[in-house]
Amino acid sequence: MGRVFEKRKHAIFKTAAQNSKVYSKYSKQLYMAAKNGIPDPDANPVLRSFVEKAKRDNVPSHVIDKAIQKAAGKGGEDFQPMRYEAFGPGGSLIIVDCLTDNITRTISDVRSCFGKIGAKIAASGSVVMSFDHLAVISFKADNEEKVIEALFAAEVAVEDVTSKDGVITVFAPPADFYKAKTALLAAFPGLEFEVQEITFLPQANKTLSGEDLETFRKLLDMLHDFEDVQEIHHNVSLP
Repeated sequence: MGRVFEKRKHAIFKTAAQNSKVYSKYSKQLYMAAKNGIPDPDANPVLRSFVEKAKRDNVPSHVIDKAIQKAAGKGGEDFQPMRYEAFGPGGSLIIVDCLTDNITRTISDVRSCFGKIGAKIAASGSVVMSFDHLAVISFKADNEEKVIEALFAAEVAVEDVTSKDGVITVFAPPADFYKAKTALLAAFPGLEFEVQEITFLPQANKTLSGEDLETFRKLLDMLHDFEDVQEIHHNVSLP
């Protein structure tokens, strides 16, 4: 019985630690979105998007509300966005986006991760140029023509629309993200998005194997352990 209790206790603490990282990540994103705009999701589409995403990841309402209220006040943290680009194992390409209130700490942590596996930090822009910065919206539907008509009517500069296994994916410039969402919701009332994000998509994927793949996975694990790290983009096709 004692052993069973220890296992349960370990699982509880592990889950709590994982939740803490997720909550911290969203708290920073919500704070920045509210502080840089209006601390009201109804009037701030960027903030509204983060609120919706946080709720999908089961972030409690009190965590969301606290981050927004903190941004509405005069005090609070002063987070800054930081981006690092690197050449990883086997010719992989990596982009790490961070939010930090301590630049020295973040630089040290990220450099330490790359240094441990022999990755090389790249000059700003040298890795990003191999990615497309796009808004990506996916949802279940089978009428691709109606989707395209709705987007064109709303003057969304569509990059591409794909349809596979009953799921349609729209690719558009980041600036048209909210315009595209609004047009789709108007054309398909009650539509639920499976993916709605602005992200970096690699122009060509890289396949790793053996030691290179193991090292790359180790790098991702180390980066995810740091609360300052918000998003990691890469060109590796993980099995």
